Amino acid sequence: MGEHSVSRISKEKSRAEFIRHLLNDIEALELMVKNNLIENDITRIGSEQEFCLVEDNWRPSKKAQEILKTIDDPHFTTELALYNLEINLDPHELKTDCFSKVEHQLKTLLAKAKTSAAKHNNKVVLAGILPSIGQKELEFDYMTPHPRYWALNDTIKELRGSDFKLRIRGVDELSIHHDSVLFEACNTSFQLHLQIAPEDFISSYNWSQAISGPILGISSNSPLLLGRELWSETRIALFQQSIDTRISSFALKDQHARVSFGGGWAQGNVASIFKSDIARHKVILSRTIESNSLQDLEDGKIPKLEALCLNNSTIYRWNRPCYGVGGGKAHLRIENRYIPSGPSTIDEIANFAFWVGLMAGRPAEFDDIRGHMDFRDAKANFFKAARNGKESVMFWMENQISVRDLVTKELLPMAQWGLEKVGIDNGDIERLLAVIDKRTSGMIGAKWNIRSYRKLREELTQDDALLALTKSIYDNQQTDMPVHKWPLPEKFEKAQENALQVRHIMSTRLYTINENDLADLATSVMRWKDIHHVPVENNAGDLCGLLTWTHMKRYEEITAEGSHKIVSNLMAKNVISVSPETKIVDAIRLMKKNEIGCLPIAHGKHLVGIITIVDVIPFDND
Repeated sequence: MGEHSVSRISKEKSRAEFIRHLLNDIEALELMVKNNLIENDITRIGSEQEFCLVEDNWRPSKKAQEILKTIDDPHFTTELALYNLEINLDPHELKTDCFSKVEHQLKTLLAKAKTSAAKHNNKVVLAGILPSIGQKELEFDYMTPHPRYWALNDTIKELRGSDFKLRIRGVDELSIHHDSVLFEACNTSFQLHLQIAPEDFISSYNWSQAISGPILGISSNSPLLLGRELWSETRIALFQQSIDTRISSFALKDQHARVSFGGGWAQGNVASIFKSDIARHKVILSRTIESNSLQDLEDGKIPKLEALCLNNSTIYRWNRPCYGVGGGKAHLRIENRYIPSGPSTIDEIANFAFWVGLMAGRPAEFDDIRGHMDFRDAKANFFKAARNGKESVMFWMENQISVRDLVTKELLPMAQWGLEKVGIDNGDIERLLAVIDKRTSGMIGAKWNIRSYRKLREELTQDDALLALTKSIYDNQQTDMPVHKWPLPEKFEKAQENALQVRHIMSTRLYTINENDLADLATSVMRWKDIHHVPVENNAGDLCGLLTWTHMKRYEEITAEGSHKIVSNLMAKNVISVSPETKIVDAIRLMKKNEIGCLPIAHGKHLVGIITIVDVIPFDND
């Protein structure tokens, strides 16, 4: 998530100072490009591994800071949530065995994280979206206590003028309001970096956009969020909506999301992309900057462009241009941000090699992609892949083609040629691209998750199935096999001993009735669905009553005499309800004390679930 020593821009003077530095940085960058002051005689690769921490019961942890202290390694840093950490891997020159070196370091550092996590009774899981994350883990007490994260949350909420809204439609639909930016913390990725020569930056950047769709389609790994089957790579929709500063209004106007694929092919030079982002998006974070980048250039120093880099870190292009300084030299790179974490380290390194191979193997005819592909086709391909994974059909260079055929017939040969061109060892080329090939004809991560979850749901509750799925992901990751070789879960282990609160066992598939509806409708619903309890809501959607089987029987006796009533005349109005965080044992005591067979679960006045005697029997030890 970038630099931590930042703050919101709250004072006019500090805002003006930061923006002056930002403008100076743009001018300095243009001078550096013009005067050949940016490194162009070497190519390096780099990466960042985000990962999840879970307790022994497979639920998200809150111990990231303690584990980070135990690890005690500068390669590791915090993330937005207390159940995430990040590894910043060392850069390597793009040649010979560089991917084996990245793979070795990644495994070494993950092993170090696992050892340290175990000391805190935690485990490390690689997942684009951790299946066991629930609403509880999206509350403020799970946010890492760093100024940057609070500043980001407060600023985005202020710009929106309202709470966060999330709505994603897939096989299921998720529609929810939330009061923090923590939905973004559900996303974990394996971010890829490739150094690009300044003179080739625009051609390379546009090419990275063109190939994003098919690469995402074959790499998607995040189909589940809060137990809902959504997109093949749900992170794409989730990240955009969780960092969205746009305001809804009655006016029809184009607004640019801070998380985006972009609005058109890039032109000019790298500074042009940064200029476009500054023009489109408000500056939201700042920090004290001592040096003047233009003065540094005059003094013969290489400027860090601190204002530009900070501002760039708050604009989340899926392919993001980056500026950096290393070894006293400035460089440019493209950051690939759409590849998810997992399913295994070998899958991640294969994705890395596939992407770099395609970048290096770009045919000369595509140096100017604008004459071969409409930008909207590239953008549409990206979102098709996010929704449907490798089952997508794409519009590629004026032709329709499936992701499977595009990858196997065109892109894999191109990637192989590109890796050979830069001198990657043949053994690594064959080994890594074979993973992509097998995944194309077999199972991708998203499909494995969906098939496994559906299989688990045949015998388990939603909460138990999500915990069992998380455990299965972890177990398979210990084998170091690529996902196309992963078996579906065979052993169904109920996780009831891990279910401590009613949110873990409540049913969220609710049948409700309005207080002004005819009682006949309520009794009909109860018969049709074979249920004994129906919560009653008012016109505002608040829980206001409860109808039971007993009420229905009494009503039938009344209607036998020709009386017709509305629900509010029959329902119990003094409803006993509890919050989702209520302990199951306390709910059982409450149900026994009041001799009731069900207990509505409410968040404030809004009904979010229900439990019955049948749900709590396995937890009743009396």
